[in-house]
Amino acid sequence: MCAFPYKTPSGTGTTREDSLRCIPEKCHGVSETLMENGDVLILYPEGANPWVSRILSWMGKTEDRVRMRKLQLDALGSQVWQLINGDRTVLEIIDVFARSHQLHHREAELSVVQFVRELGRRQIVFLK
Repeated sequence: MCAFPYKTPSGTGTTREDSLRCIPEKCHGVSETLMENGDVLILYPEGANPWVSRILSWMGKTEDRVRMRKLQLDALGSQVWQLINGDRTVLEIIDVFARSHQLHHREAELSVVQFVRELGRRQIVFLK
């Protein structure tokens, strides 16, 4: 399993190179709609709040329904989203993104990594 962030100053954790070799994959239960303007609208299940889940379990109850959230991506986010196919590494996505927008590789890396991290935080993608 791959993870961001990169290697910590103490020397523990995942290295930058290892993280960039990870392959992002869309999580189960996530759906997408291509809008007329070319942007992507993502519908994804909201992760259960651990604090609420713990209180409900103490009360002997469970959350029966899954709440869905929406995330509308802009043109750049939509492009990165469409590059996430379960086969490309983060580095390959960065390369395509940098070439298509004529960006310096490091600038593209910062943007793509931040975007993938946010998708991971929302449990929309995971890294393998």
